[in-house]
Amino acid sequence: MPETNLETQTLAHSITLEPNDARRLANLCGQFDQHLRQIEQRLGIEIRNRGNQFSFYGESKSARVAGELLRFLYKETDTKDYLTPNEIHLALQQAGIEELLNKGSDNESTEADSVVLIRTQKCSVRPRGLNQRKYVHAVQTNDINFGIGPAGTGKTYLAVACAVEALLKDEVERILLVRPAVEAGEKLGFLPGDLSQKVDPYLRPLYDALYEMLGFETVGKLIERNVIEVAPLAYMRGRTLNNAFVILDESQNTTREQMKMFLTRIGFGSTAVITGDPSQVDLPRGQASGLRHAVGVLGKVNGISFTHFGAKDVVRHPLVQRIVEAYDIHEAELEMATATADRTPSKADENAA
Repeated sequence: MPETNLETQTLAHSITLEPNDARRLANLCGQFDQHLRQIEQRLGIEIRNRGNQFSFYGESKSARVAGELLRFLYKETDTKDYLTPNEIHLALQQAGIEELLNKGSDNESTEADSVVLIRTQKCSVRPRGLNQRKYVHAVQTNDINFGIGPAGTGKTYLAVACAVEALLKDEVERILLVRPAVEAGEKLGFLPGDLSQKVDPYLRPLYDALYEMLGFETVGKLIERNVIEVAPLAYMRGRTLNNAFVILDESQNTTREQMKMFLTRIGFGSTAVITGDPSQVDLPRGQASGLRHAVGVLGKVNGISFTHFGAKDVVRHPLVQRIVEAYDIHEAELEMATATADRTPSKADENAA
């Protein structure tokens, strides 16, 4: 957080938390007020408190957002004996901080605001933040959907949740899990077992989400009945997928030809979700990513949605968000340096001129 002169800052907002419970207040603030510092850093404000009275200094809108967040977290302390920094991070995400800060004065609501819960057999999933709500709304209203962004933004998990909900509501007859079998810079060699067992390691994140939402036994039975099907991308050619919910994960590792082949498999009554992170392409050097190509080609096609996630949408450990931001800055600087070098004429060119 940038240094500010606290003596000259203006009080922007204040709240009083009731009941005045010292134990709950200590839980809310965290050890050495680390939870308050975490909120300050995210919102760019200053928080001061005396007992259950909290004062917020800085930009007015950010101060009010912080006040609402503290009220929410204080309610949580009634049932939770110990709030962790991770829970503070997730609460910031779930509150839709970017949405609240950027919201116009007319308080216009978006269609995505209507998305509350995705209900599955074992749990209910709540999208965190504006981008996740937009993503879920897009999946529920479009036949083909792209979720593009860094690791930890919930792209795959929410896609699986939507698929399970659609299956339980009988909106689709089966779920297909698809992923290109490309190693992350490693050569694993021969993998034993049948086709499903060979592909299982690549689909583990999808399986983990299914187990959490349906349970091990249910998932096992659905796989046996081919209601949940593992469909290696290389074997998709020639198929037409009707009344299915199809998830293509790690799509940044598809080639242009594979992406076109996959997208043209979609039949009537089907929904496709394509997730990927363009910054983590594991294809051989010089091989163009089908995901990047598809974004450029299909960006204006009616009926196809694109949801772009950023570092602010990361819902894993807060350090993951900072890692993503650091890589983004580094890559942007590298691209700028490369572009500058390309524009600068070499001495040989100058002599030739």
